[in-house]
Amino acid sequence: MTSIDSSLYLNNQQKVRTPSQELGKEEFLKLLMVQLQNQDPTSPMDDSQFMSQMATFSSLEQMMNMSNSIEMLVNNSLVSPVLQYSHMIGEEVSYMTFDEETGKETGVETSKVVGVTQNQGWAVFELENGERIYADAVVQVGKSNIDDGEQGDADPDNEEESE
Repeated sequence: MTSIDSSLYLNNQQKVRTPSQELGKEEFLKLLMVQLQNQDPTSPMDDSQFMSQMATFSSLEQMMNMSNSIEMLVNNSLVSPVLQYSHMIGEEVSYMTFDEETGKETGVETSKVVGVTQNQGWAVFELENGERIYADAVVQVGKSNIDDGEQGDADPDNEEESE
C-alpha cells in the first residue's frame, strides 16, 4: 500500500504570508483593481484621483524599464572589451617588443592606436604601424621618452654654479 506524504496536506502548508518590501507594477495593478472593485457605487472615485494613480503607475513602469536598460548597458559594457578600451583610439602607446625566435626583449616601440578589436574576450589594439597588440602589453600611454634615450631634465644634484 502506498502512503501519502503528510507534508502535502493542505493543513500542513504554510499559512503565513511573508510581506515584501517592494511594490512592483503587478502589485500596483492588483491594488488599483481591488480599489475599483470595492469603491462605493454612490460616490465613485474622482476622475482626477484615477488619472493621478494611472500617471503614478506609468511613471513606475518607465522607471523600471529605465533601470533594466541601464543594468543591461552596464553588464554589456563590462563584457565587451571593445567598449571598455574604445577611449584609447588616437592615443600613443608604448609596448615591449620581443625577438620571435629567441623570445628575448628587443626594445620598446611606440605607435598610435587606430582601432580596438576583440580576440577571445581580450582587447586587441590595432596600431598605426600595422602591429596588433593586446591591451595588457602596453607599458605607457602618451608621448614616450623610453625609446628616444632622453633622460629629461639635468640632475639637480649635479648643477654647475655660474657667477
